Amino acid sequence: MVKRKIEEVAEGVFIEPMPITAGETVRVKYKGKLANQAGKVYLHMGFGRGNWHSVQDIPMRKTRDGAWNTNVEVIDAESALNFCFRSESNVWDNNNGMNWILEVHNG
Repeated sequence: MVKRKIEEVAEGVFIEPMPITAGETVRVKYKGKLANQAGKVYLHMGFGRGNWHSVQDIPMRKTRDGAWNTNVEVIDAESALNFCFRSESNVWDNNNGMNWILEVHNG
């Protein structure tokens, strides 16, 4: 079995595995600006280029190292995974309004 390494795709944002492939479950780890300030963090995500579809807010779990983790099922084979983070009090980390966008590969 190949051991996969989590990759930092931006400061405080980690993805495993990279590249993202349709049909896989991807782990998102967040240690950004909300990590130490929030009692709860949510991954706000969707798929698409331009307009997002299958949009959802996924609660993240806090880990011993102060990061937040969740898993996402990649359902769209010919698209992109778009995401940002928000706290329970609606404070957002959205990459300065640009969100994070990762290409989804289909195998």
